[in-house]
Amino acid sequence: MKNLNQFLEQAQAAYNAANLSLAIQYLQQLILEKDSQHPDILKNREDLLKLTLSIFEMGDFQQRWDIANVLGWLGNIAIPSLIDILEDEDAEEELRWYAVRKLGESHHPDAIAPLVQLIKTNQNDELKLMAAVALGQMGKIAILRVSQLLEHEDTRLLAVQALSHNRRTETITPLLSVVQDPQAEIRAAAIEALSSFHDNRVPPALLTAVDDVAAIVRRVAVSGLGFRPDLLKTLDLVKRLQPRLYDSDLQVRSTAVLSIARMGGDQAAKELFLLLTSPHTPISLQLEIIRALSWLGTTNSLEYLQQVLNQTLSETLWQEIVTVLGRVQQPQLKIRAAEILLDILQAFHPATKNASFKSAIALSLGQLGKMQAIEPLILLLADSDSQVRLHTIAALKNLAPEIAHQRLQQLANSPIQPDLQQGIAIALAEW
Repeated sequence: MKNLNQFLEQAQAAYNAANLSLAIQYLQQLILEKDSQHPDILKNREDLLKLTLSIFEMGDFQQRWDIANVLGWLGNIAIPSLIDILEDEDAEEELRWYAVRKLGESHHPDAIAPLVQLIKTNQNDELKLMAAVALGQMGKIAILRVSQLLEHEDTRLLAVQALSHNRRTETITPLLSVVQDPQAEIRAAAIEALSSFHDNRVPPALLTAVDDVAAIVRRVAVSGLGFRPDLLKTLDLVKRLQPRLYDSDLQVRSTAVLSIARMGGDQAAKELFLLLTSPHTPISLQLEIIRALSWLGTTNSLEYLQQVLNQTLSETLWQEIVTVLGRVQQPQLKIRAAEILLDILQAFHPATKNASFKSAIALSLGQLGKMQAIEPLILLLADSDSQVRLHTIAALKNLAPEIAHQRLQQLANSPIQPDLQQGIAIALAEW
């Protein structure tokens, strides 16, 4: 194993030859093989830091990214130099960005004040946001200083963003202090951050925000409550979220669909069905509701989908319902899903005149894995459309390849209609 001096000498030689990439390789090898508290490191760390900083300042983006790991490995010895870069207003923004990042990762108390000061005084929004994220990464030690930034209008949003990256219960109180802020963006950021906490102080704030005048706030509040099915009964959440299904903002309505679906149960299914069949619901939202009803995974939710199949004249909705029925996972519901699809075929539903629709039925039946679908699928082989036949063959192979193949061979030698005879022959040839 090479000793530290050899690594340093080779790295220095590569740097002197302006081969920064090779110098970085030597330094990376060093940190892989040496403990940062190794006596040789402690003895030579000033030289190591000086060389690392020189490469850091001269390198391109990728080289800086690579050498930044060496700075992080050096630990506390690098903190003053990183702070100097951070506070140097003439330094490249990219260098300062890296310095902010490494200071945040250091979790060192000395890094807090410079990062806070940067948020207060710097004009670069991207750099300030990076400083907020860095402060958020520093954990409990930074919460007090960050909370003080909430007192000033020009730093309040960044303070909320910093607190949102600090998932500690100590941030709940300062975040609650701004949920009624005049700026909607700040209210939304605070509500979104609070939504990650299962704390009894949070639900009242979310319930209030559900009726906020700003759509962005309503949306994050609805989303946050959607992840609290544990509060379904105590807060009657489906009833509380139901008005947002008819919100003036489409994104809020879409979020409400997902959140109510997460609640589960028949009440949720009923509210989604009513919205789905409303003449004022746009097609894009109807498609989301169909998916949500399939996720609910209840007998009632499947019955609602069947009603839509029988009551609407939208081929787009028909196609989506057939597709989601094929994705049902619960064993007890697969039988019902297969029955709905088979009913469509046997009742000569208007949609069966469409080749792509019949192909979708075939594929969904193949995915559900129910043996009662074999005979109806075989009858689809008589279809004149080649894509329908190909999808039907694929479905039979997926459903029960050996049983289906045996049945096809039996029928091939039986007196059947010519178009079915031809379809079976094609299927056997493709098997």
